[in-house]
Amino acid sequence: MNKSLEEVNASVNTNKSSSFRRLLAFLGPAYMISVGYMDPGNWATDIAGGSKFGYNLLWVLVMSNLIALLLQSHCARLGIVSGKDLAQASRENYPRFVNLFLYILAEIAIAACDLAEVIGMAIGLHLLFPSVSILMGVCITVFDSFILLFLLNKGIRKLEAFIISLVLLIAASFFIQLFIAKPNGSEILNGLIPFIQNDEALYIAIGIIGATVMPHNLYLHSSLVQTRKFNRTPTGIKKAIRFNIIDSSIALNLALFVNAAILILAATTFYNNGKHDVVEIQDAHQLLAPMLGSTLAPILFAVALILAGQSSTITGTLAGQVVMEGYLNLRLQPWIRRLLTRLIAIVPALLVLFYLGESATGKLLIFSQVILSLQLGFAIIPLIHFVSDKKKMGDFVIPLWQKIASWIAAITIISLNIKLVYAEISNLIVNSQSPVLMSFTVVPACVFCFLMLLYILIVPFITKHKTTANKGFHNELKPLMIEPTQLFNKIAVTVDFSDSDNKAINRAIQFGNGNSVLVLMHVLESTNAVVYGENAFDLEREEDVQKLKEYQQQLAQQNIISEIKLGFGNPKIAIPNLVLENKCDMLVMGTHGHKTFKDILLGTTVETVRHNIKVPLVLV
Repeated sequence: MNKSLEEVNASVNTNKSSSFRRLLAFLGPAYMISVGYMDPGNWATDIAGGSKFGYNLLWVLVMSNLIALLLQSHCARLGIVSGKDLAQASRENYPRFVNLFLYILAEIAIAACDLAEVIGMAIGLHLLFPSVSILMGVCITVFDSFILLFLLNKGIRKLEAFIISLVLLIAASFFIQLFIAKPNGSEILNGLIPFIQNDEALYIAIGIIGATVMPHNLYLHSSLVQTRKFNRTPTGIKKAIRFNIIDSSIALNLALFVNAAILILAATTFYNNGKHDVVEIQDAHQLLAPMLGSTLAPILFAVALILAGQSSTITGTLAGQVVMEGYLNLRLQPWIRRLLTRLIAIVPALLVLFYLGESATGKLLIFSQVILSLQLGFAIIPLIHFVSDKKKMGDFVIPLWQKIASWIAAITIISLNIKLVYAEISNLIVNSQSPVLMSFTVVPACVFCFLMLLYILIVPFITKHKTTANKGFHNELKPLMIEPTQLFNKIAVTVDFSDSDNKAINRAIQFGNGNSVLVLMHVLESTNAVVYGENAFDLEREEDVQKLKEYQQQLAQQNIISEIKLGFGNPKIAIPNLVLENKCDMLVMGTHGHKTFKDILLGTTVETVRHNIKVPLVLV
């Protein structure tokens, strides 16, 4: 089975001389996760909650953080003990149609998260540089994709150091802003008492939960903990779990401080001064200076917003890679995955900005966080099932009190979501111009999602003691059937008259016998060849045929039988056709030596060819 984030898996050695140095070696993954807990989506919900309801929703932040600590510790435990991330574990335990459904939901969650980061960074750029519109800022965010690629190539520790630096800068910015705002301590304490005022407060509270406990973070954390290399003994695993829990506690409490600081800042600055309608981040930025009497606060606010968006977008991309590889066993190039994730987020952002204007960004941010919260149940339930399973976790199964706390948290979140969805659908049907259409589209989709939720909740309890078939990355392993060495009768060799031809032809000879025939293939890619095919007669064709004949003569001198064949047009199509037409038993190709940008520009022929032939392929 492929390893999660294989390029950095077990790349950090934690076998240090002292306990403190071992702890430092383990610190990092939770900080990568924590940035998702303080992304621009959190800002929108925290500002809306603080300006509309003062400190009343502060308890929701604390509760969300406790749930996050519990769930992230489960993710760390799953990754450390099983060596699988949450997506891989789901793929192994659920039927294919369920995994496809869960994968689609996970991608929607990542897109919703990235949407918040795109808009947040665009707003931050606009606030810091007024000449840059939010629409232009959204377009600029495409280019931050390359930061992740650069840092990941430098190693996971460099990436973690970069993220930790951003997190500390964000925390410092809000510490200074709180110092300027001077909030009331007793009012803050009152905000820790659970209380929901009305449906609007419930909507924002669910948004806060969705912005805090993020589905993609559950997938990512279970993968990132596997970047640490440690002794896989019971003692080593136990220490790894303990150190990762410490890592999570420090990082997520730092994230709680940032979120609480945003809500307290909004409550102190806006709610206490009668400004109950501040839901837009840009409005909050503009009002900070006159309300607090300081020009430093809005600058720090904008800088922290850009830093939060940048750090969150990096982890969102990694989560996308983990989800795609885990559920589909599909690995894209990182730059393709990054641009794909970003484009999925940019399109709805551009559409909203174009049709509704910049004033709608705050509502869009809150809506994106509610979407995240709606996805939570589909990530939390499988996670709790896996870490509660004695067969999968052995002696490291979670204790009973954690099982009870986890299911209470899951049921609470799911119940709130069901209440919210019911209220929203009722409003849509009542206020819609075509309620029948809404009833036959939105309602069935929601019912289907609810039934799938029941399936992943109930079925594992029923099938808990049954032996399930292997759902790993590959089919069930079958015994090897060792056959005598096979020599091929007709071996195709692609030639391009470069230095690689010598190696390719020599390698092909090794697979033949005295009666084997080498079929020397060359593809003409000129404009004439593309347009006229076999009817293309030009100087290039004549020269290439002459070179093929020279190869044939040299082989004949060594008593090696050969044939020469020309293909025309695209090598990805021509080579498989030539192999098929000439009934070749094997294909030998010399590598072209392209790297990075040449591969992007020129493409990799071998990737297409290997999928379109049914004979063995050897690369030289």
